Amino acid sequence: MRDRPNGSPEDAGARRHKTRAEERIEALDTSAAGLAAELEELRGRAAAAEQEAAENKAAWQRSAADFANYRRRTDQQREEELGLANEVLLLKLLMIADDFDRAVAHVPPEQRDSAWVEGIAAIDRKLRALLESEGVTQAESAAGRPFDPREHEAISYEESSEVPEGTVLRELARGYRIRDRILRPSLVSVGKGGMPTTSETTQTNSNPGAAPDDRE
Repeated sequence: MRDRPNGSPEDAGARRHKTRAEERIEALDTSAAGLAAELEELRGRAAAAEQEAAENKAAWQRSAADFANYRRRTDQQREEELGLANEVLLLKLLMIADDFDRAVAHVPPEQRDSAWVEGIAAIDRKLRALLESEGVTQAESAAGRPFDPREHEAISYEESSEVPEGTVLRELARGYRIRDRILRPSLVSVGKGGMPTTSETTQTNSNPGAAPDDRE
């Protein structure tokens, strides 16, 4: 007969080592208080995670807004630089246009119908068309108009008793506009020491007893 192993199955189970999973299960606190504490801890973690997510979203939105503003400023700066470079080039072309004006104005009468003069006039027309395609147009002639520092640049003053003081006597170089603003002011000669202006005449008539101004 075979000998039966020593000890009962209970003794064998007691001697068997518990697995790590079994040890964790035994360590769990399944009481109501323990479960409530664990639930509260989980809620705290969830709230912290939501707050962190909201902060990360706000930071991302600020970064996106900062980048959009930076891109907008960069694009605006680039457009301004391109516009400035374009205006510098246009001003140089205007100097050539001035030379054409002077050349055409001083053509001898006997040569006005020559092929050479007609070729110069054709080039001048092409140059004007190019300027107009860029929004450049001639400003209104300044001669005979009151001097306006926004549109005119005085390079000389002349004594004149035929027009009110401050009237543009001669336009030495035509002014130009680019779209709705002045690109280059008209270069003019302004009269001084002439007839009183309309405002001065009105003031004198309204106060006939006033002594006239002394002029040096």
